[in-house]
Order: sequence, then C-alpha cells, then structure tokens
Amino acid sequence: MVSRVIPVDPFDLVIFGGTGDLARRKILPGLFRRFCAGQVPSDARIVGAARTDLDSDGYRQMVREALAEFGRDIACDEGTLNGFLDMIQYLAIDARGETGWAELAELMVGKGRVEAFYFSVSPALFGDLAERLQHWGMADEDSRIVVEKPFGHDLASAKELNATLARYFDEKQIYRIDHYLGKETVQNLMAVRFGNMLFEPLWNAQYVDHVQITVAETVGVGGRGEYYDKAGAMRDMVQNHLMQLLCLIAMEPPARFDPDAVRDEKLKVIRSLDPVLPHHIARGQYDAMPGNEAEMPSYREAVDHPRSRTESFIALKTHISNWRWAGTPFYLRTGKRMAARSSEITVIFKDTPHSIFAEDAGRHRNVLSIRLQPNEGITLGVTIKEPGPGGMRLIDVPLDMTFAEALGVDGSDHVDAYERLITDVIRGNQTLFMRGDEVEAAWAWTDPIIEGWEARHDVPKPYDIGSDGPTDSTEMMRRDGREWRKVTP
Repeated sequence: MVSRVIPVDPFDLVIFGGTGDLARRKILPGLFRRFCAGQVPSDARIVGAARTDLDSDGYRQMVREALAEFGRDIACDEGTLNGFLDMIQYLAIDARGETGWAELAELMVGKGRVEAFYFSVSPALFGDLAERLQHWGMADEDSRIVVEKPFGHDLASAKELNATLARYFDEKQIYRIDHYLGKETVQNLMAVRFGNMLFEPLWNAQYVDHVQITVAETVGVGGRGEYYDKAGAMRDMVQNHLMQLLCLIAMEPPARFDPDAVRDEKLKVIRSLDPVLPHHIARGQYDAMPGNEAEMPSYREAVDHPRSRTESFIALKTHISNWRWAGTPFYLRTGKRMAARSSEITVIFKDTPHSIFAEDAGRHRNVLSIRLQPNEGITLGVTIKEPGPGGMRLIDVPLDMTFAEALGVDGSDHVDAYERLITDVIRGNQTLFMRGDEVEAAWAWTDPIIEGWEARHDVPKPYDIGSDGPTDSTEMMRRDGREWRKVTP
C-alpha cells in the first residue's frame, strides 16, 4: 500500500545549528525523503545557519555526505539529489552577535510564503535567536519557530524559557518538538482508541488492571555524557517522551481532532497525576561489561564522573486521580544499555469476573501491546482453546497487526517522525507538539520526585549491561503481584 502524498505549500526553512548532529542525522535526511516523495515543492528553500565558516557550495557538499551516511535507504537518483541540493543555501551566523543577520533578513523578507526557523541548538541560545529574529523583522505573525528538548531543566527554567519566547512569538507560532509524537504507532494509538467502538468502553479502571510504558535502549550515553550526567533518565526521557505517551493512553476523548482540543485533554492528565512515593521509584546505573570494559564501560566511566549519582535507568509507579483511572496503576520504565531496543505501551486488562473453567485451565488475561519501535504495530492477546482432544485447555494467542506486513509497507514507504513533524510545522498543525502549559505541568510533577531523591541522597543501584535493569525495579512490581513485560526487540 502506497500512502497518498499531499505536497506542502512553498516554504523557507532556516535550520540554526545547520552543521550539527541533529541536522545531519535527522532534519536534512527527513527533508530529502519528503522531497523524493514529491511532498516538498522544488521552489522551497532550506537555509543552513551556524557559526562554521562555510559557503553554500561547501554546505551542499556537507549535506551530500550526510545523506550518503544517514540517508542510505532513500531511493532517489542523482538528478533528484542535485535538485534537492539546489534548494539549499548557507549563511554563517553568530547567534549572540551581528554576523550574518542582515544577510538572512534580506534573504527572508518579502517572499510571501511560510517561514519556519528550526532552533537545533542549545536552549541557552533560544532567547538570543528569538530576539534577533524580531530585531531584524523576521518574527512576523506568519513565521514559526521549532524548538528541541530539553525545554528547561526544571519548572523554574521552563517558565523562564516560555516567558522569553513569548516576548517575541505567540504560542500558536511555537512548535516544541517531541519526536516520539511523530511516530506512526503513537498516532495510531489515537485512531485505535477513538476510531473504534471496541476499545473505548473498556478503557477505564473497571476493566484495566494496569498499564506499562517501557522505552528501553541498548546504547549507552555515548557522546552525550556531559549533558546526560546533568539530566539523567528522569529529565531526559520521563518528563517528556514517556509523559506524552502516558497522556495519549490516559486522556479523555477530545471533542474533535484539533490541536488545542487534544492538548487540553493531555494537560488534564498531567494535572491529575498523583505524587510518586519513594518506594515506588527504582533508579539504576549500568555497570561495565565484564571482559569488554573498553567497548562497554560503566556509566560512571562513560561520563567521567566516578561518584555520579545520576540515573541511567528509572522505573516508577503512579496513579491518575480522576473518575476514569482511579485505582489503576501506571508503571513507567526507561533505561540505557538494556537487553533490547524496544518502546512499548502495554495495557493489561483484568481477569474475567468469574471463570467457568477448571483451575488447570490457568490464568489468562487480554493484553494490548502497542509497539513503537522496532517493528511498529499493535498486538491484542486473546484466550482460545488449545487445539486437539483432551479437555478444555486454554492458551493465549496474538492478533497481530504489524504495520509493515498488514499494510504492505516497505522501507521506501517509511516516514520518519521528524519528516512528519517538519511537514506539520509547514502546514501549521500543532496537534503533535507540546504546548507551554503542558511542559510546565510536566515539570511541576517531575521536580518533587527529583528533589525527593536528592534530599534522601539516594544512590542509583548498579545493573548489568544487557539486563532489564536493577533488581529494585523487579521488586517494585512483585510487591504489587505483577511483573514487567520482558524487553524484547
């Protein structure tokens, strides 16, 4: 099945940090894939902006090399690649100085098209960029800015950042990007919930025993050690990615599929979250791989901080205090150097009120699994009779809808999250972007958790590379008579 591609209007996109890792790995390959699919018009313009001393020809060569490295799966011929490179320009710009701004203003003003500015830089530069865009007449009512996480380090810094951007741009012009919301399965979660009568009547505390959200990574901190040791798994993953997944699972049906209607319901979920008790938190740091310490060092060695108390793993239990979910626990878990790379939301339904079968038939539950990566898809586990003679023996079997198989989607049809979100920016659709009050509400819930373990001087527990995390995480579930779903690729 080939999806219908609707071209976007002509646009100018300026990528501040255009020579950086994110631009090379995600933004530019994503734009190229959309260009190859016919979604980006040939008269669009992409402007790389950074402090690096380059001209446009040099930048195009850098883009060509980035596409060769990070866009190898994109099926396009040389002529199409050259057409894409022809759209690209470069300006050397100092975010905190005056270099390059006059040239950018001359390039952008008066074109009568969508103008978007992607802040692929440190949050410390957001205010400087916003101020200069306004000073040079580029922050008009039709312009849009895209900002990457981390959006603040805590509630106070998030409020300050929101206030800074609000001096130059309206909320409807600010696109706070979380690439998890651009994943096909995340959006299908809304379609499954609100487009099918089958699930919504069961989507509440009466029928759902608990919900698990897991984002497991096999990689370590890599080159992000300096940043990560100041952030940790709670700030880097839970406050944004996992929080957004929790909101989509738990929110009430919005009145319509409209940006503010959806985000209003997500905000209600965050504001309904209970505080997390200390014994409902498990934190960990990965150990070195025995016999392979050079290739897989411990977390503390990777960040060059022998006494670090920053977590590379966190698991926690929380509740949502509203009529729909009162009494149903939500378990969140994320970590690095785990057994497999896997992102999954699992809804475990309750037992039937009364079993008519003998005890040896076993305990069986319906489980809805939404896989975000890899192998995006949705699986519903149902109980059936085991084939053959010998009595009523029950087994669980999956009703599996792996998107690549069910929809006939191959690699060339795959749309990366960044591709989808960037085209939404051009279209002016904020549904999959976080609103400022959402960000602040998430920090208001997160900050007391972090302040609590810092006040207690908690030390993360070690866990083996390639495991499912520290034993404290397993014990937290066992105390509730439950267990984590096995992390599988």
